[in-house]
Amino acid sequence: MVSDESAPALQRLTATVSGRVQAVGYRDFCRRTAQGLSRELGEPLTGYARNQADGSVEVVAEGSRAILELLLERLTDGPGFAQVRSVKPSWTAPSREFDSFTIRF
Repeated sequence: MVSDESAPALQRLTATVSGRVQAVGYRDFCRRTAQGLSRELGEPLTGYARNQADGSVEVVAEGSRAILELLLERLTDGPGFAQVRSVKPSWTAPSREFDSFTIRF
C-alpha cells in the first residue's frame, strides 16, 4: 500500500463555545463557515454544531490542522448577535464518521 505523503493528516477538534451563543444563529454560522472554508481551501471539513443544555454550543470538526485552526479562529467571532465569552478546544484523532458539516438538534 502506497501512502500519499502530500495529503494532510486529519485531526478532530472538539470546541465548547460559551456566552450568548444559542438562539442567535450560531450553529448555522458554524455550518456556513465550515462549508465556506472547505470550498475556499479545497479540502474537506466535516462535523457538526449542537446546542448543549448548559447554554453552550459544542462544535466537533474533522479536517487538516490548518483548516481546523482557521475554523477555531472564526468560532471566537460568531454571527452578529452572538457574544462569545470563551472557546475551549480539545484535539483528538479523527473518527472519520462524518460526510459533511451539519447542525445537530
